Amino acid sequence: MKVVVTGANGLLGWHAASRLHALNCAARFQGKAEPHTVAQMDRAAFSDPATLANGLEHADAVLHFAGVNRGTDAEVEQGNPAIANTLIKGCRAAGVMPHIVYANSTHAGTDTPYGRSKHRAGELLSAFAPQFTDLILPHIFGECARPYYNNVTATLIDQLIKGEKPSVNPDGRVELLHAGAATQAAIEAAINGHSGALKLDGQPLTIPQLLAKLQDFHDSYQTNLYPVLSDPFDVAIFNSYRCALYPDDFPRPLKLNNDHRGTLFEAVKGGSGGQTFLSWTNPGVTRGDHFHLNKVERFLVLEGKAVIRIRRVMDDKVWTYPVSGETPAFVDMPTLHTHSIENTSDKPLLTLFWAHEIFDPTAPDTYADPVLSN
Repeated sequence: MKVVVTGANGLLGWHAASRLHALNCAARFQGKAEPHTVAQMDRAAFSDPATLANGLEHADAVLHFAGVNRGTDAEVEQGNPAIANTLIKGCRAAGVMPHIVYANSTHAGTDTPYGRSKHRAGELLSAFAPQFTDLILPHIFGECARPYYNNVTATLIDQLIKGEKPSVNPDGRVELLHAGAATQAAIEAAINGHSGALKLDGQPLTIPQLLAKLQDFHDSYQTNLYPVLSDPFDVAIFNSYRCALYPDDFPRPLKLNNDHRGTLFEAVKGGSGGQTFLSWTNPGVTRGDHFHLNKVERFLVLEGKAVIRIRRVMDDKVWTYPVSGETPAFVDMPTLHTHSIENTSDKPLLTLFWAHEIFDPTAPDTYADPVLSN
Protein backbone atom coordinates (compact mmCIF):
# COMPACT_ATOMS: atom_id res chain seq x y z
CA MET A 1 0.00 0.00 0.00
CA LYS A 2 1.46 3.36 -0.98
CA VAL A 3 0.70 6.08 1.55
CA VAL A 4 1.48 9.73 0.86
CA VAL A 5 1.98 11.94 3.90
CA THR A 6 1.58 15.68 3.34
CA GLY A 7 2.97 18.22 5.76
CA ALA A 8 5.85 15.80 6.26
CA ASN A 9 7.99 18.31 8.18
CA GLY A 10 5.22 19.12 10.63
CA LEU A 11 4.41 17.40 13.90
CA LEU A 12 1.60 15.18 12.60
CA GLY A 13 3.35 14.46 9.32
CA TRP A 14 6.53 13.26 11.03
CA HIS A 15 4.66 11.15 13.59
CA ALA A 16 2.59 9.54 10.83
CA ALA A 17 5.61 8.74 8.65
CA SER A 18 7.46 7.38 11.69
CA ARG A 19 4.59 5.04 12.59
CA LEU A 20 4.33 3.78 9.02
CA HIS A 21 8.09 3.25 9.11
CA ALA A 22 7.64 1.30 12.36
CA LEU A 23 5.19 -1.05 10.64
CA ASN A 24 7.73 -1.62 7.87
CA CYS A 25 10.50 -2.22 10.41
CA ALA A 26 8.39 -4.79 12.26
CA ALA A 27 7.61 -6.67 9.04
CA ARG A 28 11.23 -6.62 7.92
CA PHE A 29 12.37 -7.97 11.29
CA GLN A 30 9.95 -10.90 10.86
CA GLY A 31 11.27 -11.61 7.37
CA LYS A 32 8.11 -10.33 5.70
CA ALA A 33 7.65 -7.83 2.88
CA GLU A 34 7.26 -4.23 3.97
CA PRO A 35 3.52 -3.46 3.87
CA HIS A 36 3.80 0.21 2.98
CA THR A 37 5.58 2.52 0.61
CA VAL A 38 5.77 5.91 2.30
CA ALA A 39 6.06 9.13 0.28
CA GLN A 40 6.64 12.30 2.30
CA MET A 41 5.45 15.55 0.73
CA ASP A 42 6.66 18.81 2.28
CA ARG A 43 5.81 22.43 1.47
CA ALA A 44 8.27 22.51 -1.41
CA ALA A 45 6.43 19.66 -3.15
CA PHE A 46 3.23 21.71 -3.19
CA SER A 47 5.11 24.47 -5.00
CA ASP A 48 6.21 22.14 -7.79
CA PRO A 49 3.38 20.39 -9.69
CA ALA A 50 5.74 17.83 -11.25
CA THR A 51 7.22 16.84 -7.88
CA LEU A 52 3.78 16.58 -6.31
CA ALA A 53 2.37 14.48 -9.16
CA ASN A 54 5.41 12.21 -9.12
CA GLY A 55 5.06 11.65 -5.36
CA LEU A 56 1.34 10.90 -5.72
CA GLU A 57 1.81 8.36 -8.50
CA HIS A 58 0.30 4.96 -7.55
CA ALA A 59 -0.91 6.39 -4.20
CA ASP A 60 -3.53 4.29 -2.43
CA ALA A 61 -4.02 6.75 0.43
CA VAL A 62 -3.09 10.30 1.34
CA LEU A 63 -2.76 11.36 4.97
CA HIS A 64 -3.29 15.07 4.49
CA PHE A 65 -1.68 17.02 7.33
CA ALA A 66 -0.40 20.01 5.35
CA GLY A 67 -2.19 23.22 6.24
CA VAL A 68 -2.07 26.90 7.13
CA ASN A 69 -2.80 28.11 10.63
CA ARG A 70 -0.73 31.29 10.81
CA GLY A 71 -0.73 34.54 8.84
CA THR A 72 -3.17 37.31 8.09
CA ASP A 73 -6.87 36.52 8.18
CA ALA A 74 -6.93 36.45 4.38
CA GLU A 75 -3.88 34.18 4.16
CA VAL A 76 -5.36 31.73 6.64
CA GLU A 77 -8.82 31.73 5.08
CA GLN A 78 -7.49 31.17 1.57
CA GLY A 79 -4.57 28.94 2.48
CA ASN A 80 -6.19 25.61 3.32
CA PRO A 81 -8.62 25.53 0.36
CA ALA A 82 -5.70 26.43 -1.91
CA ILE A 83 -3.64 23.52 -0.57
CA ALA A 84 -6.62 21.20 -1.00
CA ASN A 85 -7.05 22.30 -4.61
CA THR A 86 -3.33 21.79 -5.26
CA LEU A 87 -3.56 18.26 -3.84
CA ILE A 88 -6.58 17.49 -6.04
CA LYS A 89 -4.76 18.76 -9.13
CA GLY A 90 -1.75 16.66 -8.21
CA CYS A 91 -3.89 13.54 -7.89
CA ARG A 92 -5.47 14.17 -11.26
CA ALA A 93 -2.08 14.73 -12.86
CA ALA A 94 -0.85 11.46 -11.34
CA GLY A 95 -3.98 9.63 -12.46
CA VAL A 96 -4.94 8.48 -8.94
CA MET A 97 -8.07 8.66 -6.80
CA PRO A 98 -6.72 7.78 -3.36
CA HIS A 99 -8.45 7.49 -0.03
CA ILE A 100 -7.85 10.88 1.60
CA VAL A 101 -7.64 11.16 5.37
CA TYR A 102 -7.95 14.85 6.17
CA ALA A 103 -6.61 16.26 9.44
CA ASN A 104 -9.45 18.59 10.32
CA SER A 105 -9.95 20.57 13.49
CA THR A 106 -12.64 21.07 16.09
CA HIS A 107 -12.37 24.75 15.07
CA ALA A 108 -13.79 23.90 11.62
CA GLY A 109 -17.25 24.55 12.97
CA THR A 110 -16.43 28.09 14.11
CA ASP A 111 -17.09 31.28 12.15
CA THR A 112 -13.44 32.37 12.05
CA PRO A 113 -10.96 32.64 9.16
CA TYR A 114 -9.27 29.43 10.30
CA GLY A 115 -12.54 27.60 10.94
CA ARG A 116 -14.01 28.57 7.58
CA SER A 117 -10.71 27.70 5.87
CA LYS A 118 -10.54 24.18 7.34
CA HIS A 119 -14.23 23.57 6.64
CA ARG A 120 -13.96 24.63 2.99
CA ALA A 121 -10.82 22.51 2.43
CA GLY A 122 -12.69 19.51 3.79
CA GLU A 123 -15.60 20.12 1.43
CA LEU A 124 -13.27 20.24 -1.59
CA LEU A 125 -11.46 17.04 -0.67
CA SER A 126 -14.67 15.20 0.23
CA ALA A 127 -16.19 16.07 -3.15
CA PHE A 128 -13.10 14.74 -4.96
CA ALA A 129 -12.06 11.59 -3.10
CA PRO A 130 -14.03 8.34 -3.58
CA GLN A 131 -13.14 7.53 0.03
CA PHE A 132 -12.74 10.39 2.47
CA THR A 133 -12.10 10.45 6.22
CA ASP A 134 -12.78 13.68 8.04
CA LEU A 135 -10.44 13.28 11.02
CA ILE A 136 -11.50 15.89 13.57
CA LEU A 137 -8.72 16.62 16.03
CA PRO A 138 -8.46 18.57 19.30
CA HIS A 139 -5.21 20.21 20.49
CA ILE A 140 -2.19 18.09 19.53
CA PHE A 141 1.06 17.63 21.46
CA GLY A 142 3.99 15.29 21.07
CA GLU A 143 7.69 14.68 20.66
CA CYS A 144 9.47 17.29 18.50
CA ALA A 145 6.59 19.78 18.51
CA ARG A 146 7.71 23.34 17.80
CA PRO A 147 7.45 25.70 20.77
CA TYR A 148 5.94 29.16 20.21
CA TYR A 149 4.10 27.82 17.14
CA ASN A 150 0.49 27.21 18.12
CA ASN A 151 1.50 24.47 20.56
CA VAL A 152 1.02 25.44 24.18
CA THR A 153 2.46 22.17 25.54
CA ALA A 154 5.73 22.54 23.62
CA THR A 155 5.97 26.21 24.60
CA LEU A 156 5.53 25.51 28.31
CA ILE A 157 8.07 22.66 28.14
CA ASP A 158 10.62 24.92 26.47
CA GLN A 159 10.13 27.66 29.05
CA LEU A 160 10.55 25.25 31.96
CA ILE A 161 13.72 23.74 30.50
CA LYS A 162 15.16 27.25 30.04
CA GLY A 163 14.39 28.08 33.68
CA GLU A 164 11.76 30.65 32.80
CA LYS A 165 8.54 31.24 34.71
CA PRO A 166 5.65 30.73 32.28
CA SER A 167 2.78 33.19 32.36
CA VAL A 168 -0.49 31.49 31.55
CA ASN A 169 -4.11 32.46 31.12
CA PRO A 170 -5.85 31.24 34.30
CA ASP A 171 -9.06 30.68 32.34
CA GLY A 172 -7.42 28.95 29.37
CA ARG A 173 -8.43 25.39 28.51
CA VAL A 174 -7.15 22.71 26.14
CA GLU A 175 -8.21 19.25 25.07
CA LEU A 176 -4.94 17.40 24.51
CA LEU A 177 -4.32 14.43 22.23
CA HIS A 178 -0.91 12.90 21.57
CA ALA A 179 0.27 13.12 17.97
CA GLY A 180 0.90 9.38 18.04
CA ALA A 181 -2.74 8.63 18.85
CA ALA A 182 -3.94 11.05 16.18
CA THR A 183 -1.73 9.65 13.45
CA GLN A 184 -2.40 6.04 14.44
CA ALA A 185 -6.10 6.74 13.93
CA ALA A 186 -5.33 8.27 10.54
CA ILE A 187 -3.26 5.26 9.48
CA GLU A 188 -5.90 2.78 10.62
CA ALA A 189 -8.60 4.74 8.78
CA ALA A 190 -6.59 4.46 5.57
CA ILE A 191 -5.75 0.78 6.02
CA ASN A 192 -9.28 -0.21 7.02
CA GLY A 193 -11.04 1.98 4.47
CA HIS A 194 -12.97 4.00 7.06
CA SER A 195 -14.98 6.78 5.45
CA GLY A 196 -16.90 9.64 7.04
CA ALA A 197 -16.32 11.74 10.11
CA LEU A 198 -13.97 10.44 12.79
CA LYS A 199 -13.80 12.67 15.83
CA LEU A 200 -11.04 12.02 18.34
CA ASP A 201 -11.38 13.16 21.93
CA GLY A 202 -8.49 14.40 24.03
CA GLN A 203 -7.76 14.95 27.70
CA PRO A 204 -9.41 18.16 28.93
CA LEU A 205 -7.20 20.35 31.10
CA THR A 206 -6.99 23.94 32.15
CA ILE A 207 -3.74 25.64 31.18
CA PRO A 208 -2.79 26.00 34.88
CA GLN A 209 -3.35 22.23 35.31
CA LEU A 210 -1.15 21.50 32.31
CA LEU A 211 1.59 23.77 33.62
CA ALA A 212 1.39 22.16 37.08
CA LYS A 213 1.77 18.69 35.56
CA LEU A 214 4.76 19.75 33.45
CA GLN A 215 6.32 21.60 36.39
CA ASP A 216 6.02 18.47 38.53
CA PHE A 217 7.63 16.34 35.81
CA HIS A 218 10.44 18.85 35.38
CA ASP A 219 11.14 19.26 39.09
CA SER A 220 11.17 15.49 39.68
CA TYR A 221 13.33 14.67 36.69
CA GLN A 222 15.91 17.28 37.58
CA THR A 223 16.50 15.36 40.82
CA ASN A 224 16.74 12.01 38.94
CA LEU A 225 13.28 10.96 40.07
CA TYR A 226 10.84 9.57 37.51
CA PRO A 227 7.24 10.71 37.94
CA VAL A 228 4.46 8.15 38.29
CA LEU A 229 4.07 6.56 34.85
CA SER A 230 0.93 4.47 35.22
CA ASP A 231 -1.32 6.65 33.02
CA PRO A 232 -0.66 6.48 29.23
CA PHE A 233 -1.50 10.18 28.92
CA ASP A 234 1.15 11.07 31.51
CA VAL A 235 3.66 8.82 29.73
CA ALA A 236 2.99 10.68 26.48
CA ILE A 237 3.36 14.09 28.15
CA PHE A 238 6.55 12.96 29.91
CA ASN A 239 8.01 11.58 26.68
CA SER A 240 7.30 14.92 24.99
CA TYR A 241 9.13 16.68 27.82
CA ARG A 242 12.10 14.28 27.74
CA CYS A 243 12.48 14.60 23.99
CA ALA A 244 12.79 18.37 24.29
CA LEU A 245 15.89 17.91 26.48
CA TYR A 246 17.83 16.48 23.54
CA PRO A 247 20.50 16.65 22.34
CA ASP A 248 22.32 18.80 24.92
CA ASP A 249 21.14 17.58 28.34
CA PHE A 250 22.73 14.12 28.26
CA PRO A 251 24.59 12.15 29.56
CA ARG A 252 23.56 13.07 33.10
CA PRO A 253 26.13 12.20 35.77
CA LEU A 254 24.96 10.52 38.97
CA LYS A 255 25.91 11.57 42.47
CA LEU A 256 28.49 9.16 43.89
CA ASN A 257 28.48 8.51 47.64
CA ASN A 258 32.00 7.42 48.64
CA ASP A 259 33.29 6.24 51.98
CA HIS A 260 35.72 3.62 53.34
CA ARG A 261 33.38 0.83 52.22
CA GLY A 262 33.34 1.90 48.57
CA THR A 263 30.87 3.75 46.37
CA LEU A 264 27.07 3.87 46.20
CA PHE A 265 24.80 5.67 43.75
CA GLU A 266 21.11 5.64 42.85
CA ALA A 267 20.60 4.29 39.33
CA VAL A 268 16.80 4.63 38.92
CA LYS A 269 14.12 6.08 41.18
CA GLY A 270 10.35 6.30 40.81
CA GLY A 271 8.39 5.53 37.66
CA SER A 272 5.97 3.06 39.30
CA GLY A 273 8.12 -0.02 38.98
CA GLY A 274 9.08 -1.17 35.54
CA GLN A 275 11.82 -3.64 34.69
CA THR A 276 15.60 -3.65 35.04
CA PHE A 277 18.00 -5.58 32.80
CA LEU A 278 21.74 -6.11 33.17
CA SER A 279 23.89 -7.17 30.24
CA TRP A 280 27.48 -7.99 29.46
CA THR A 281 28.52 -6.92 25.96
CA ASN A 282 31.70 -8.18 24.35
CA PRO A 283 34.31 -5.77 22.93
CA GLY A 284 33.32 -4.26 19.60
CA VAL A 285 29.71 -5.47 19.84
CA THR A 286 26.72 -3.14 19.43
CA ARG A 287 23.35 -3.62 21.12
CA GLY A 288 20.08 -1.87 20.36
CA ASP A 289 19.58 -0.45 16.88
CA HIS A 290 15.88 -0.05 17.51
CA PHE A 291 13.34 2.58 18.57
CA HIS A 292 10.20 2.75 20.67
CA LEU A 293 6.91 4.58 20.26
CA ASN A 294 6.00 4.77 23.97
CA LYS A 295 8.60 3.07 26.14
CA VAL A 296 10.65 5.08 28.64
CA GLU A 297 14.12 3.54 28.73
CA ARG A 298 17.42 4.28 30.49
CA PHE A 299 20.96 3.17 29.60
CA LEU A 300 23.58 3.28 32.36
CA VAL A 301 27.09 1.86 31.92
CA LEU A 302 28.39 0.33 35.15
CA GLU A 303 31.71 -1.07 33.97
CA GLY A 304 33.70 -0.46 30.81
CA LYS A 305 33.48 2.18 28.08
CA ALA A 306 30.90 2.65 25.37
CA VAL A 307 29.38 5.01 22.84
CA ILE A 308 25.63 5.56 22.79
CA ARG A 309 24.26 6.73 19.45
CA ILE A 310 20.81 8.21 18.88
CA ARG A 311 19.13 9.21 15.62
CA ARG A 312 15.68 10.69 15.14
CA VAL A 313 13.52 8.35 13.06
CA MET A 314 13.38 9.38 9.38
CA ASP A 315 16.41 11.65 9.87
CA ASP A 316 20.13 11.28 9.16
CA LYS A 317 21.78 13.22 11.99
CA VAL A 318 23.33 11.01 14.69
CA TRP A 319 24.01 12.18 18.25
CA THR A 320 26.97 10.49 19.94
CA TYR A 321 27.47 10.16 23.71
CA PRO A 322 30.66 8.57 25.13
CA VAL A 323 29.98 6.95 28.53
CA SER A 324 32.08 5.08 31.07
CA GLY A 325 31.58 3.04 34.22
CA GLU A 326 34.32 5.11 35.87
CA THR A 327 32.00 8.14 35.92
CA PRO A 328 28.44 6.71 35.84
CA ALA A 329 26.07 8.89 33.81
CA PHE A 330 22.72 7.86 32.38
CA VAL A 331 21.23 8.48 28.98
CA ASP A 332 17.45 8.14 28.67
CA MET A 333 16.33 7.12 25.19
CA PRO A 334 13.84 9.52 23.60
CA THR A 335 10.85 7.87 21.97
CA LEU A 336 10.75 7.88 18.14
CA HIS A 337 14.54 7.91 18.10
CA THR A 338 16.50 4.80 17.16
CA HIS A 339 19.43 4.11 19.48
CA SER A 340 22.38 1.79 20.08
CA ILE A 341 25.25 1.20 22.48
CA GLU A 342 28.66 -0.03 21.32
CA ASN A 343 31.40 -1.45 23.55
CA THR A 344 34.45 0.62 22.60
CA SER A 345 36.90 -0.96 25.06
CA ASP A 346 38.86 -4.22 24.99
CA LYS A 347 36.98 -5.59 28.00
CA PRO A 348 33.36 -6.73 28.50
CA LEU A 349 30.88 -3.91 29.03
CA LEU A 350 28.37 -4.07 31.91
CA THR A 351 25.23 -2.01 31.31
CA LEU A 352 22.04 -1.47 33.26
CA PHE A 353 18.90 -1.03 31.17
CA TRP A 354 15.66 0.15 32.76
CA ALA A 355 12.19 0.45 31.18
CA HIS A 356 9.06 1.88 32.76
CA GLU A 357 7.00 -1.20 31.85
CA ILE A 358 7.55 -4.94 31.99
CA PHE A 359 8.50 -6.33 28.59
CA ASP A 360 5.59 -7.94 26.76
CA PRO A 361 6.77 -10.18 23.90
CA THR A 362 3.31 -9.96 22.30
CA ALA A 363 3.53 -6.14 22.21
CA PRO A 364 7.22 -5.32 22.50
CA ASP A 365 7.06 -1.70 21.26
CA THR A 366 10.50 -2.30 19.74
CA TYR A 367 11.25 -1.62 16.07
CA ALA A 368 14.58 -2.71 14.58
CA ASP A 369 16.20 0.19 12.76
CA PRO A 370 19.99 0.67 12.52
CA VAL A 371 21.29 3.97 13.83
CA LEU A 372 24.17 3.98 11.35
CA SER A 373 23.48 3.37 7.68
CA ASN A 374 26.66 1.33 7.11
